[in-house]
Amino acid sequence: MKFDPSKIRNIAIIAHVDHGKTTLVDHLLKQAGTFRANEHVDDRLMDSMDLEKERGITIAAKNASFVYNDFKINIVDTPGHSDFGGEVERILNMVDGAILLVDASEGPLPQTRFVLKKALEQNIKVLVCINKIDRPDARIQEVMNELFDLMIDLDASEEQTDFTAIYAIAREGMATLDPAVKTNNLNVLYEKIIAEVPPPKIVEGKPLQLMVSNLSYNSFVGRLAIGRMRSGSIKVGDEVLCMQDNNFNKKVKVSALFQYQVNQQVPVQEIAAGDIAIIAGMEDFNIGDTITSTLEPQPLPRIRVEEPTVGMIFSVNDGPFGGRDGKNVTSRKILERLERELLQNVALRLEKTNTNESFKVVGRGELQLAVLIEQMRREGYELCVSKPQVIFKDEGGKRKEPFEIAIIDIEEQYTGVVSEKMGTRKGVMINMSNKGSGRARLEFRIPARGLIGYRSEFLTDTRGTGLLNTSFDGWDDYRGEISSRNTGAMISDRQGITTAYAIWNLQERGRMFVLPVADVYNGMIVGEHAKENDLEVNITREKKLTNVRASGSDEAIRLVPVKPMTLEQAMEWINDSELIEVTPNHIRLRCRELDPHRRNRLRIKE
Repeated sequence: MKFDPSKIRNIAIIAHVDHGKTTLVDHLLKQAGTFRANEHVDDRLMDSMDLEKERGITIAAKNASFVYNDFKINIVDTPGHSDFGGEVERILNMVDGAILLVDASEGPLPQTRFVLKKALEQNIKVLVCINKIDRPDARIQEVMNELFDLMIDLDASEEQTDFTAIYAIAREGMATLDPAVKTNNLNVLYEKIIAEVPPPKIVEGKPLQLMVSNLSYNSFVGRLAIGRMRSGSIKVGDEVLCMQDNNFNKKVKVSALFQYQVNQQVPVQEIAAGDIAIIAGMEDFNIGDTITSTLEPQPLPRIRVEEPTVGMIFSVNDGPFGGRDGKNVTSRKILERLERELLQNVALRLEKTNTNESFKVVGRGELQLAVLIEQMRREGYELCVSKPQVIFKDEGGKRKEPFEIAIIDIEEQYTGVVSEKMGTRKGVMINMSNKGSGRARLEFRIPARGLIGYRSEFLTDTRGTGLLNTSFDGWDDYRGEISSRNTGAMISDRQGITTAYAIWNLQERGRMFVLPVADVYNGMIVGEHAKENDLEVNITREKKLTNVRASGSDEAIRLVPVKPMTLEQAMEWINDSELIEVTPNHIRLRCRELDPHRRNRLRIKE
């Protein structure tokens, strides 16, 4: 169905993580009358990946569309975590306006700043929506002032700072222009989108131009390119030109066209300028390609995203249990999967190492890499990964490293311990404010290295009540060594099956990572030693049984409960000489060098 370009609105929902983007999109779709009255609709409709539903965060940008009062509104739900910032950067090419969602209590946080800066740079019309105004600790006026200060800080123009504020409770599907006046619908928001977001700019008479901003896959027609039609129109059966990187051009016959109806892809015969198009016909579309006319090819500038800052080595699982769980275990399979990920994720980079068995994957942060590893293990891959390392670069003979701004919300009583920990990690406090209600907000500028391994420690220090948010803040001079983990590892000295008796005898030496009746091997890490040195232990030892019994000699075995490590906790805990073995069913910690004699020789060398 072709729409008049003046009746199309392309918008993105941008916000910090957990400020209510996906919930708001749910209600926008439901209230626009896109579902039947008796139709079952899942909550968080746009979170289609299992990992998104489990973690409660958006990982990949998603498109949807609905019709309201004869206006077609194409909407993009973007991730709110800074590690997935590359998704936001490329998706803003598809829209003319954005709804900036801000929590009425937390106010603008690092990712709010990041996405707002990108939107202002592209001169996108921003509507501000203050969400969760029903929170008991809501501070609506202060948050409005903070937003205005943020706009000025980001060099917004007068027109951009003159924004309209909408107040909402996304969970209840309600929006209003006055926080004191409650409504029972989102009509105010619909009207503001139509009135204030400009229709797509169309250049009449120009040939076809479309920038590929997202990719999808259809089991019937193969790979799909998703992007906004800048000019011209496209029909099924047309021959078009796909202009790729390095001046490589390829003719493509459009085998199918789709448009979004809610979050479903619906086949159409023709799509005109201004709308979001989904095109099939080529197996190697890449993000940033331009699809244009074969007669008058006119490329668009490629999408450029900020450099990745954290790298990890992905290698073949060469441990004794390699190949037990997974079906994709060879280096060729791992490389193919990583190359496939690069096609969709513009914020990742793949670098070769000095062996064919391992590859360096560089991304925006630990969470982005952890999500990739988690997806791979669910797809049946087995691999070993190293500790995340930041990327250094040389400028003018000086070594530079990436820095982050860390914004920390904590109860006032924990200010001292957090400031001390950030200080030992080379963090410098740049701001401190009291939010009232017994909580303080601290801002630190800290090397990205200093934050690796700190998040779980931070939650322990603040008894689980603290919030830590970060955003990339450029490169600066190297700040010297940062002390890492000050505890050792308990390492199994043989292969076998763990026993409750052996664990009971070892648990006073530190924290255990394994349960009774678990398979272990020589060189596998089974616990954290309370002291700095590593300790080689026999965790398979059984109690010697005799026929002599004496009262009091048989003690009851009481084991301290063991909470198995998650992938993120393991990434934070290990050091440079250790690896994480990731399989579909297990996450194990191990030494990089399994042989104890070779480990000792390496330690002496260092």
